[in-house]
Amino acid sequence: MGSLITGILLVLTFVLFITFAMRGGNLTVGFFVMAIVWTIIGLIPLNVAIKEIFTDPVLNYGKTALYIILGSWFGRVLVDTGIAGSISRRTQSVGSKAPVIATILIAIITALIFSSAYGVGSAIAVGVILFPIMFSMGVPKNIAVSIFTLSIGAAMYINPVLFNQFTVFFKGVVWGDHYLRFGFVAMAIQMLVVIAMILFYARKIRNGKPFVVESETPETSVPPDVNPITYLLPVLPVAMSIFFKWDAIPALLLATILAFAMTGNMKSYVHFVQMMNTTTKTAIGDIAGLLIMLLVLTMFQSAAVHTMGQFTTIFKHIIPDSRLLMVFIMMVIAPLSYFRGPLMLYGAGAATAAIFTATGLFPPYFLYGLLVVPTMMAVSADITQSWNLWSVEYAKLDTKTFLLTGLPWAWIATILNLLAAYVLL
Repeated sequence: MGSLITGILLVLTFVLFITFAMRGGNLTVGFFVMAIVWTIIGLIPLNVAIKEIFTDPVLNYGKTALYIILGSWFGRVLVDTGIAGSISRRTQSVGSKAPVIATILIAIITALIFSSAYGVGSAIAVGVILFPIMFSMGVPKNIAVSIFTLSIGAAMYINPVLFNQFTVFFKGVVWGDHYLRFGFVAMAIQMLVVIAMILFYARKIRNGKPFVVESETPETSVPPDVNPITYLLPVLPVAMSIFFKWDAIPALLLATILAFAMTGNMKSYVHFVQMMNTTTKTAIGDIAGLLIMLLVLTMFQSAAVHTMGQFTTIFKHIIPDSRLLMVFIMMVIAPLSYFRGPLMLYGAGAATAAIFTATGLFPPYFLYGLLVVPTMMAVSADITQSWNLWSVEYAKLDTKTFLLTGLPWAWIATILNLLAAYVLL
């Protein structure tokens, strides 16, 4: 009887949490309350809860927090040193003659920048450069916004910062060749879908009415141009990880230092220190709220694992043990990741991940693909993702139009990438 009551309470609070998340509730508050509630429901002893739920997971998250900070800093440095702006202006020169080709180049550039850069601050800094370019070429606003957000979402498959955030859900999954062979394929698949989307709307792009907006980034603060060799820096951290097996931390640091040095920002010690201080303050400010939310998320994840462990046998009888069947189920229900739903790891999906992990039915890498791919769908085209929301507001686009434009293409990419996960993971 006790287990039945516990199970009912868990399901009830889970449903309430899903509702709270999907209605735009503050996730930091939601995760913290759920961590406490599930600790109580699971009858976890106080001394165990203090150490294994509210202390150890947070302390162990320090390494991942550093990845996030350095990724955000690198993204800010790419903008403030003029590298991102220079790449964009080179693309703009193609726009007047071949707007469709230029739009494809912008999508590729966006994906390359965010293969290592991370954070809403970096997305905003790059967006205020790229959106005016696309609008001036006549790309309709709804198409431009979806191209931008889907391209960032594609890059997240190989972004070491986001990858290391997700490892809290999947113990045993590590950055390396086994994962990257899937990551690069998934990124390529989503980018091909983005290109297909651009070609599908080619006539609207060619016949679009140019719209000029003033950039929010003062031109005087960004060098007019930089050495084209710096255009390789956005992909340097990933390349160092692949070819030299470097961890993302030294790889991001190296790329950041080279960005300063190769743009002339280290010629003067005083100027370098000013640039370093300015970019770090801005970068950390951009992701401060995210860091607190993720630290609280580790508490909830640990509470979910402790509590759900009591129901492993029950879930084993409910969840299909066929990997192919699970892939097909996920293809159909993937949009449940929207609005922080039960397939979004930064939402109610944290509990879903805990349930799947507790059953032990699937190996960690396959489970990673099974749940991360729908999450990436939301990252790419859901309004509750921070940089997606900013993009919609910047373009003065209504939410319904954004969702209707991006969801079909994000869903196609998700279906294909779930198949890729089944084959490669």
